[in-house]
Amino acid sequence: MRRTTQLCAALLVLVLALVPALADESDKPFAEAHIVLQLADGDAESQSRVLSVANNLIKHYGGPDFVDIEIVAYGPGIALLYLDNPNRDRIASLQTSAVRFVSCLNTLDTIERTTGERPEVIPEAIPVQTGVARIVERAQQGFVVIRP
Repeated sequence: MRRTTQLCAALLVLVLALVPALADESDKPFAEAHIVLQLADGDAESQSRVLSVANNLIKHYGGPDFVDIEIVAYGPGIALLYLDNPNRDRIASLQTSAVRFVSCLNTLDTIERTTGERPEVIPEAIPVQTGVARIVERAQQGFVVIRP
């Protein structure tokens, strides 16, 4: 009986460890690829490129149901997610294709400390404390990390 209890406890620990990864994959059960696009550059060309790559990936895989894309912006790349970014329409279009945009709170905190003002980011952005840690976590979950 004791061995059965230990086995059940071990299985429970394993299941609980897998729940976050399983939850992420269930959002796109038919996805052939899970991709993180890393954006650390704030220039307009880099911002345009990361949005174009996301759009091209959706086309390549045959639609948004077949590719899971997350764009993680940190450092100067956070400017992509500012409310007044001129790419706002392109971002909204990608969001309708279920592309997720992730903002780094460490970056926003640093900007606020430096300038005295916290930039406003798009409300749809998923806030994480550390953008680079998010990329590492996604890589461990099987996402391919690309820096266009």
